[in-house]
Amino acid sequence: MNRVELLAPAGDLEKLKIAVEYGADAVYFGGEMFSLRAGAGNMTIDEMKEGTEYAHSRGVRCHLALNVYAHNEDILPLRGYLKEIKEIPVDAYIVSDPAVMLLLKEEIPDAEIHLSTQANMTNYVTANYWRAQGVKRLVLARELTLEEIKEIRANLPDDTELEAFVHGAMCISYSGRCLLSNFMTGRDANRGACAHPCRYKYRLEEEKRPGEYWPVDEDDRGTYIFNSKDLCMLEHLPELIGAGISSFKIEGRMKSIFYIAHVIKAYRTALDAYYSNPDGYRYDPAWALEMCKASHRDFTTGFYFRKPTGEDQEYLSSSYIRDYAFTGLVKSYDPETKIAVVEQRNKMDIGDVIEVFGPKGEAFTQTLEYMTDEEGTSIESAPHPQQILNIKMAQPVAEMYMIRKEK
Repeated sequence: MNRVELLAPAGDLEKLKIAVEYGADAVYFGGEMFSLRAGAGNMTIDEMKEGTEYAHSRGVRCHLALNVYAHNEDILPLRGYLKEIKEIPVDAYIVSDPAVMLLLKEEIPDAEIHLSTQANMTNYVTANYWRAQGVKRLVLARELTLEEIKEIRANLPDDTELEAFVHGAMCISYSGRCLLSNFMTGRDANRGACAHPCRYKYRLEEEKRPGEYWPVDEDDRGTYIFNSKDLCMLEHLPELIGAGISSFKIEGRMKSIFYIAHVIKAYRTALDAYYSNPDGYRYDPAWALEMCKASHRDFTTGFYFRKPTGEDQEYLSSSYIRDYAFTGLVKSYDPETKIAVVEQRNKMDIGDVIEVFGPKGEAFTQTLEYMTDEEGTSIESAPHPQQILNIKMAQPVAEMYMIRKEK
């Protein structure tokens, strides 16, 4: 059976390593130039070299995003950038602009090209056009239904792959092609600098009544009229597999390692359960409960089953739901002493009930009873960001395990 690829965001080198360890089959990241997430950490050339080596040594593919829409002033710098990165062994390049595609073919003739969702590919005729240009994989527009995806798949050769977003933030504009950020803040979404004005709070002002504001709906606090719920297809993986999708993409290059670990582990667990017994597969709601211990918005299935309605928007708040705090990242563990070296990420105190989780198995709960600073001095509290701690663990852990506590 050809297994679907689980494709994870890697906004920086640390996120890449977390995604790899928590179960991604492939990761996608941007360099410091020409990627549509200027607010992500992104990677230097040396970091991309280190990241690809780390991922490849663990059997994980690397995709590099070059999905900006270039202006004239970008062409010469882009050509120079491609010359600099051509020796990095990335497995595929994510592209939306035909100019970027042409330059990529000139500088890296054997490059595997994936068409970005920014190109708004929504039908099989367009799909075949891009295939004729040498594109191996098409990242589907988020606005497609499952039935439309099945029809596109049926009208493409078998060696052309389809990739689709299954989890993460939804854009109020057509697959990210938004001018609102540029208009309001001067930050161009199509060049990687979106200010996310779709998450802003809006009210109505009548021109002859300056300073008097009305909510756009009946709530007197105003409304987030463009604010979409987040996509979550964890419960519907068999339907997506049946539609012929080759790669399940998680959105979130700007999200934290805590978020990435939870989301990737949930989808990895579900996919492994499916492939171990497709006929007997049953969705387990516990997967979503565990995933939601990372910050999240309410969820929607987007366009997959129907055209979104007001039920798929969140009008009252753009805030995340944060029921748990990320308190520590395990750096090493001594099985003899049962002591873990932990990098603090949020305040912990002796007596706290903490939960510890990692890439494999279930999380466990313990009371924090033994904690010292880096020098071995017992402490009652760890309030300092990225403070190095020694914590006794109730069960074995390993590097990149994480500690959380309920708020």
